[in-house]
Amino acid sequence: MKLTLAESRLLKEPISIISELVSEVSFKIDKEKVELVAMDPANVVMVVFKLLSSAFVEYEISKDENISLSLDNLNQVFRRIKPSDTLILELDEEKNRLKVRLRGNTNRTFNLSLLNLEEKENKVPDLNFPLKIETNSGVFEDAIEDASIVADSVAFIAAKDKFLIKSEGNVSDANVEMITDEETDIKMENDDKIGSKYSIEYLKKIVKGGKLADRVHVQFNKDYPLKIDYNLMDKLGLTFILAPRVSND
Repeated sequence: MKLTLAESRLLKEPISIISELVSEVSFKIDKEKVELVAMDPANVVMVVFKLLSSAFVEYEISKDENISLSLDNLNQVFRRIKPSDTLILELDEEKNRLKVRLRGNTNRTFNLSLLNLEEKENKVPDLNFPLKIETNSGVFEDAIEDASIVADSVAFIAAKDKFLIKSEGNVSDANVEMITDEETDIKMENDDKIGSKYSIEYLKKIVKGGKLADRVHVQFNKDYPLKIDYNLMDKLGLTFILAPRVSND
């Protein structure tokens, strides 16, 4: 196996984001993609990452591979990547290691030991949503940061042509309203208002996906998981599925 990635950020940035949620993962590598599906230790958020073979300048694989790694270790190596570096991944089956080469002004090589993780398939749930919101990633990240100032949870409320992000603390509250315009597109199956609550702690980590894509897709329903997608056409997809904070009222 030899995978060469000229745009090293396409792997560096997602791994940096995902490593804040999970520490050990298995990558499935086939002819079409490098894929990761993982659940955080608290079973609150699932992350699905796909890096398509079309994103690589060289993609040599003779058979499907399953590689388990410590994301902490991988992230430490990836932090050493310079923007101009080419990233080369090779599998050393004899020594059970992943060779990571950074080719730039100098050629640097790191060998990471593979883990023997328990075979546990994380099945991506089949979710149906009555709405889909597409907006600017930076605007969405700012809204989550604003909400985080006053509370540890946030309410997402969608109505016709309007998306409200709202948080309430003991003595203060914050509201960010997005309306259908050039930046934001809101599609709903009907005009009924839909609202649900989610953890700010997790959302602040999730919205870092805006480093990868200018646009974000947001889907939710009442007391139902939240799905957030960042996509780069013909290159990658990064999806988060976050459990709701169910109200007792």
